[in-house]
Amino acid sequence: MKKVKLMLAACLSVQLLVACDHNHTEEEEQETAYPDTGLSKYDPPIELTFVREGEDELMKALPGETVADNRWTRLYEEALGIKIKYDWVEQGDLYRQKLGVALASGNIPDVVKVNAEQLRTLTNQGMIQELTDVFDTYATPLTKKVLSEEGTGPFDSATIDGKLMAIPDTSSSIEGAMFLWIRTDWLNRLGLQPPSTMDDVLMISKAFTENDPDQNGVDDTYGLALTQYLWDPVMGIGGFMAGYGASPTMWIKDASGKLVYGGIQPEAKSALKALQEMYRSGQIDADFGFKDGEQEGKLIASGKLGMFYGVQWGSFVAQSSRKDGAIAAEWQAFPIVSVSGEKPKVPLPFSTYQYLAVKKSYEHPEALVKLMNLHLEKNWGETAEYETYYSTPQPVWKLSPVTPYPLMKNLEAFRQVEVARRTGDTSLLKDEAKAIHKNIEVYKAGGADRETGWGWERTYGPEGAFSVLEQYIEHDQLSYESFTGPPTATVIEKETVLRNLQIEAFRNIILGRPIEEFDRFAAEWRKLGGDQMTAEVNQAMVSRKP
Repeated sequence: MKKVKLMLAACLSVQLLVACDHNHTEEEEQETAYPDTGLSKYDPPIELTFVREGEDELMKALPGETVADNRWTRLYEEALGIKIKYDWVEQGDLYRQKLGVALASGNIPDVVKVNAEQLRTLTNQGMIQELTDVFDTYATPLTKKVLSEEGTGPFDSATIDGKLMAIPDTSSSIEGAMFLWIRTDWLNRLGLQPPSTMDDVLMISKAFTENDPDQNGVDDTYGLALTQYLWDPVMGIGGFMAGYGASPTMWIKDASGKLVYGGIQPEAKSALKALQEMYRSGQIDADFGFKDGEQEGKLIASGKLGMFYGVQWGSFVAQSSRKDGAIAAEWQAFPIVSVSGEKPKVPLPFSTYQYLAVKKSYEHPEALVKLMNLHLEKNWGETAEYETYYSTPQPVWKLSPVTPYPLMKNLEAFRQVEVARRTGDTSLLKDEAKAIHKNIEVYKAGGADRETGWGWERTYGPEGAFSVLEQYIEHDQLSYESFTGPPTATVIEKETVLRNLQIEAFRNIILGRPIEEFDRFAAEWRKLGGDQMTAEVNQAMVSRKP
């Protein structure tokens, strides 16, 4: 094994995986190959087609590379004998429209990335093939470990009638943990303490709005940031509602163990009533209902907002308020709090929503699994080249048509950085943790470029967001979604309509509609398909095979 590693180090240390000197003997050439079946090379090479969104901004920073011809496509061809081809490449809405047409017409590539509803449709139409045995046979131990980090949920959601019909493009639910980001310079200026209850949050918001925390003599500050997209990971209402015990976008279990939808429970009504009062008293931007994250973020950048709920990367949104030296804003992530003062549950909605399906007629379905194996190997395996294939520091991992990643990688990086911080020993820092530690050290050094490390310190520092996440874990506060199976027939038919109905009702209540509007919404939700959805997901839970 040591000899294989040495050969790999020699052959794989350059930017692109190229063949070693052609004068090697046949035995030496065999020794440089990956021994695992899931990383074996096709000879002769095969083609594998995809469609994808473009990466225009990234390509500007990578001269000599294109979406169709780059370090990843070359790596896959050299190491696996897989030639990546794209039927077409489009941006944003045009990509989604064109994908919809392709799915409707049946003109799909060899591998297509779809959502849960599209996966069910392709399965029912017999357009894609089962991958149960393919994944079991060809996935490497690293791939199986990474894709199972959140349990069976992602695979349950891709399993239809007992058959694995796609490989889940797993996404990290734990990264959805909410924190309360607060301007601590405003807290200190007004003589306030961090919140322990939701009453404290409301009091702080009121003070930030009315007590001139920026000391400019003008009534121009707001307590809490919101956007029109109520479930946004930053500046959404999810964390606020959790303080009232609500999980407004999740299937949760009631006292009897039955699945119910959190968006129609009385706890959500209580949270909306509080938000309505905050809006009425000017603590929330009057125009939030017309603003996306970028537009609302301008109020943060201009130093006019004091709090928002958001995930760990909220630090980089907050950092916009530090570009003007005159503001000198200081922010910190705090745990979300509850009405009672007890430690609340932190809702973690199921976050795997895309799947990689293989066309029925394609002869080498295992090629998809091999791509995923190599992507993980070159970024987190024994032959990883992080600064070549993941971050240069450009996010070159996006060039790959498949991008699996360890779902706990950011938390693990924090833990490595924390150990190095306590012991002074940085020798055990792995690639990503090493880069993060370096950014934090730049901030601590206080040089001219210190601000480049501020957001990293606020997320990964000793009082950063991940230190709060560790508190959540220690106190068993994380609450994962209770239903992760494939969408039922009514979910496919009605979910989008019901979600839009919910967003409209919630937004209107915050803007001032009578709170009784919530009860009318809940009744309409049930009538328009919600009761049937509830019955179906409960039946699915009962009948699900182990």
